[in-house]
Amino acid sequence: MHFDIDIQKTLRSGKRSFTLAVRFQSDSQRIVLFGPSGAGKSLTLQAIAGLLRPDSGRIAVGGALLFDAARGIDLPPRTRRMGYVFQDYALFPHLNVRQNIAFGTKRGWRNPDKHVRSEAVDYWLELFHLQHLAHQLPGELSGGQRQRTTLARTLVAQPAALLLDEPFAALDPDLRVQLRGELDRLQRRLQIPTILISHDIADVEAFGGHIVRLHDGAPAPEPILLEQVES
Repeated sequence: MHFDIDIQKTLRSGKRSFTLAVRFQSDSQRIVLFGPSGAGKSLTLQAIAGLLRPDSGRIAVGGALLFDAARGIDLPPRTRRMGYVFQDYALFPHLNVRQNIAFGTKRGWRNPDKHVRSEAVDYWLELFHLQHLAHQLPGELSGGQRQRTTLARTLVAQPAALLLDEPFAALDPDLRVQLRGELDRLQRRLQIPTILISHDIADVEAFGGHIVRLHDGAPAPEPILLEQVES
């Protein structure tokens, strides 16, 4: 899938301002937006997902034009079919695992039934080894189980691409290594185009097909190859 990103956005808070000016093209299935906190990684991901409207520029994914300021095109998030996974997972605390996953198949905000039956939901429950947790609430799950539930809810909607916002940042080191490996294997199996943002060099080493290093809202002037990234 081809990603063509060229966006500009200025955000102001009092006397302070931050300008995002990100431009890159890639045919890679695995892209990492890499850089320190405050570099503009999450803002870039939000713009691709349709959660942040750039001031100017364009966003095209897989030949579909999602945003073009000059032509007045700004598709809503659901129409863009970008599977966005938030850092805090954003699971519904009052819905069990099965309901949370089933929510990804629905339009509107009506909660799925506690015992909802769906081949698609059952498939992702099995793939992520969540069958025995199907009726548990998010508060009863471990960090890894919550992440797998979030991924299942995102993937059941059959997104065109997966957008991951610091997916391992809140995990302890051992679990981070385990889930990084699981996500690596999952992406290779499903071959779903993925953009992951991180400030952790280990994520770059695991997922960096195409690395875009951001600093102060803009990419480095030259492409960065994985072998050039030093820990």
